[in-house]
Amino acid sequence: AGEYFAELANMEMSFHSMEVVNMLTTETEMPHEFTNLYITNCISTCQNAMDKYLQNRLVRLLCVFLQSLIRHKSVQFQDMFIEVQTFCIEFSRIKEAAALFRLLKTIEGCGVNEAAASSSSV
Repeated sequence: AGEYFAELANMEMSFHSMEVVNMLTTETEMPHEFTNLYITNCISTCQNAMDKYLQNRLVRLLCVFLQSLIRHKSVQFQDMFIEVQTFCIEFSRIKEAAALFRLLKTIEGCGVNEAAASSSSV
């Protein structure tokens, strides 16, 4: 199983890979190391994209994906909080990154359960 998760975590970032990871995290208990590695790889892909149009698209996609994980309580953000927050600040010009940043601030202020309930309005 470890090899499977490692391979999945290192897949190229795309809508389809995110869809697979999202389904897996909502339907099964995934190792935190896997989700953290996948998110870290996605952040790196966004930061290293040379084409600005593609970069904006990837950032929007990742932000919506992360909001979905938070809403479904599918991921523990304690380990990644600073990294994801920094990502949001770096791409704050993009509406979805600003929305994710606000959601993270809500989590920081009131805890994950209340934030997940209020994130459906984001």
